[in-house]
Amino acid sequence: MRLIAMRLVSALPTLIGVIVVTFVLTRMLPGDPAAYFAGPTATADSIEATRHRLGLDRPLPEQFVRYVEGLARGDLGKSLTSGQTVLDDLRNRLPASLELTFAALIVALGLGIPLGIGAALRPGGSVDRVCSIVSTIGQATPTFFLGMLFVFVFYYLLDWVPAPIGRLDIVYSSPREITGAWSIDAALAGDRKLLGAVLRQLILPVTTLALFGLGPLARITRASMIEVLASDYVRTARAAGLPRRKVLGAYAFRNAVVPVLNTSGMVFSYMLGANVLVEKVFGWPGIGAYAIDAVLASDFAPVQGFILAMALLYLILNLIIDVADGLLDPKVRFDV
Repeated sequence: MRLIAMRLVSALPTLIGVIVVTFVLTRMLPGDPAAYFAGPTATADSIEATRHRLGLDRPLPEQFVRYVEGLARGDLGKSLTSGQTVLDDLRNRLPASLELTFAALIVALGLGIPLGIGAALRPGGSVDRVCSIVSTIGQATPTFFLGMLFVFVFYYLLDWVPAPIGRLDIVYSSPREITGAWSIDAALAGDRKLLGAVLRQLILPVTTLALFGLGPLARITRASMIEVLASDYVRTARAAGLPRRKVLGAYAFRNAVVPVLNTSGMVFSYMLGANVLVEKVFGWPGIGAYAIDAVLASDFAPVQGFILAMALLYLILNLIIDVADGLLDPKVRFDV
């Protein structure tokens, strides 16, 4: 489709900007990677030898050219902390982050849309007040604080959930990876006990992220539904005696869903950013925790790979939303 081709072409300047800015910012990180990897007892000569081995003694333009040449070959570099290539690390960790983020988005949509619709049907009512309170709490409270609070209350005090030690309790073996999302892999394997264990580990981190994304989704649903409910075609449908459920579903919500869809794309990107701290709180082995460890070690390649992966995910998501808009909104036309 012409729309898809145009979106891909327009994304190229953004990707180039991300590559340049990421390279510059990683070189501005505090600390000396050569001193870190040479060890605490290293001498000045050994630090300089490590710097030469890592190529950090070369001019920045030369380092940038070598980095771009590696990207052209599909080489994101090697992580000095893990000893693996960045591409392999991202490939192994990305499914865990996507599973957590998509699950949180589904929960946020499942709660935010009904809350927004209920608030729009009776502005100022009890549902509207609940919607406002939940939205404010989710947006005003930092995700890492919410996560630690949930761990303290539901694990430490009440013992309702398992320990926040990653994707699976140590008494279980991980499922045979098919998709990389362990909840899906356990379901495909037909292992209900393992699936239950995986889902229990997801409860707290998913709830933390879902509360973060719930507010914008509920508010945009409320605002969009109020606008649509006041439109002429909805009033005409009501005057014609159509059933209330059909008016709300076929006429009101269908026309109000496009802004909600666009907002869900932004919320997903915000969740990917918030995922960084949530993964550290819950010991989740995703790319967010991987990036934090790399920043603390001044390990350039993983940080650059993480930001580039996030930029690609964001661009792909925007492309999907553009296509979905065209399918849902009759005012949008595709040129084939």
